[in-house]
Amino acid sequence: MVYFASGLHQLVAGVICCLFGVIVNGQSESVFTVPGPFPTSLYSQYYNNPTATTAQPQPVISDPVTHEVFPLSLTDPDNIPQSDTADPHPLPPTASSSQILRQAITQIQSIAANAAFGNNQCARCQASLEVAKFVALSAPDQGPNLAVSLCEYFDYSSNCTANYGPLALGPIFTQVVAYADVGGYDGQLLCSEFLGLCSVPPTLPLNLTGWFSKPKPNPLPPPRKPTGERLKVLHISDLHIDPRYANSAEANCTSGLCCRENAYNSESPHTPLLPAPRFGYFLCDAPYALIAAVLEAIPPLTGSEATGFNFTLFTGDMLAHDPEYQQSRAYNEYSEVVLFDLIKRMLGPGPVYVTLGNHDSYPTDLAAPLSMGGELGQQFSWLYDHVTALWEYQGWMPAASVDYSRAHYAAYMVRRTDGLRIISLNTNLWYRSNYFNYINASHPDTSGMMRFLTDELQAAEDAGDRAWIIGHVPSGWDGTNSLYNPTDLFYQIVDRYTPHVIANIFWGHMHEDELSIFYTNNGTNMSAETAQAVSWSGPSVTPLTNLNSGFRMYEIDSGTFEVLDAYTWKSPVDTYSQLDSQLEYGLTFEFEYSTRDAYGRNIPWGANDPLNATWWHLVTEQMEANSSLVSDVWNNYQGKGSIFIPPCTGECVTARICYIRSGSSSIAKQNCPAGYGSVQ
Repeated sequence: MVYFASGLHQLVAGVICCLFGVIVNGQSESVFTVPGPFPTSLYSQYYNNPTATTAQPQPVISDPVTHEVFPLSLTDPDNIPQSDTADPHPLPPTASSSQILRQAITQIQSIAANAAFGNNQCARCQASLEVAKFVALSAPDQGPNLAVSLCEYFDYSSNCTANYGPLALGPIFTQVVAYADVGGYDGQLLCSEFLGLCSVPPTLPLNLTGWFSKPKPNPLPPPRKPTGERLKVLHISDLHIDPRYANSAEANCTSGLCCRENAYNSESPHTPLLPAPRFGYFLCDAPYALIAAVLEAIPPLTGSEATGFNFTLFTGDMLAHDPEYQQSRAYNEYSEVVLFDLIKRMLGPGPVYVTLGNHDSYPTDLAAPLSMGGELGQQFSWLYDHVTALWEYQGWMPAASVDYSRAHYAAYMVRRTDGLRIISLNTNLWYRSNYFNYINASHPDTSGMMRFLTDELQAAEDAGDRAWIIGHVPSGWDGTNSLYNPTDLFYQIVDRYTPHVIANIFWGHMHEDELSIFYTNNGTNMSAETAQAVSWSGPSVTPLTNLNSGFRMYEIDSGTFEVLDAYTWKSPVDTYSQLDSQLEYGLTFEFEYSTRDAYGRNIPWGANDPLNATWWHLVTEQMEANSSLVSDVWNNYQGKGSIFIPPCTGECVTARICYIRSGSSSIAKQNCPAGYGSVQ
């Protein structure tokens, strides 16, 4: 309802009345009293009754410029607007992807220079990752350019475009920062591992509620009885074939992979100081000649010429250590085809169980979790499809295992007819150099690999089978290669299914002869009584770096699948240069040692008792009592007798014993002195 004012006379009367009260004898009064009613004649129209005493007047106001009448809703005291949806609130224009890139670079440079961060380099790093995450989400095409720009600004590499550009690791960097919690655990881990700017975050507590479908049997089922029949199992690892190896190129180069045409020594850039021998050298990967030689030597040395092996383990790493920008999918597939073909033709018909190494993916070290979904979760399916097809083609993988291997990281289980299950893991999914492992790193099984392993071990337990686990990157030793959370979970899985299901575990990767023991209750009490399982790391065929070439054969009982002895052979790489001037004879592989003879002389152990976790713990007690067993024996065998093996004394001896007792990276980090893991 609109109310109209009653006329001008009301206003005049009110004014006259008031004037009589104001002016007396021409003098101004100090008090003025206005009339009680609102002067309604001020406005011609009102939204309410202007004379009412219960509310303020609401005059109808019009804008003389726009000629629009302001509505009552604008000033209604009973219905005050809660948001103004009519007026514009301008935003800055949408930035182009190139503008986003420029701003991100500027912001990260400002963070790096901002004194407010003080000495907290970790906070600087994670704040910078937050900026990078924004770029990855809003302008993913600029992610690689950001990586290159930051690499150049912080002088992270001498060839930033080749290493971090769009054809190298730039897209990987972009994916990881887009999906990772860079402000939390993931970011701290990234800044720690790759930049050294944060402290290493701790192993997070595990919640195993519901993880195992059944409790560990108590009592355990009776152990399988030995048959007395010994099977021969070959273990080869880290072949690293280099089809680009160049005879007579610099073998003692000062950077990169040697024995390549572009390799040089800075003291003699144009003339090789040490021409690459045709069989390889200490700073080079394995040429065709070395690969063929080791496969030719294995049958006569192991006595398997007529029978072949019962089966072979190949614990990964087929490709050479090329930089990322010199690799490709085709180069991967070439190496796979060559090696599997040679192994099949030269070692006989026995099945070969292969696991992928960090150098078997392109780009190197990587495996993306399927949980990323869509195309990103499947970005390495080309690799899994190809290697699985080759394993099937060679007759090494039964049809029942093919589909799972293709769909799940080339991981698989093969159930042999003799009651042994081979479970192969893609350990890139716990490898510290795999950038994708820094997505949801607080979860110990983002990939689902540990779920797969647990389910397969439970099936083995239900069926009364035994299991061997094979992988590439060790779960423990000195703790420098694997992430804490997933290997902590792995340790608990091993605890649950040993000693009655898991018979042995086999790794590669280290290029050295190593071993780790798993104990009950996360290793809180390490003794011969609590030792449960052993992981064997096989020696490498490649001499890189400063090692001899080697391989191993196990003798195992056909009923228990326990190792009864392990025999290792080596080839002295320092003799290879002497072979180039003639063709009468090639390189030599020689017997290095029997594990039982080397370490068990003072341990009361039956000739047919297995070299199990209990035996190995007793070996470590012998090492504690006699340090020369580490400094003279273990240290020499770890590097396959290379002339470049450094000495191991004092704290090094203590550390090596501790590494042998560390089945997970977190246990090694918690218990062991750092810095003594390698002889390279």
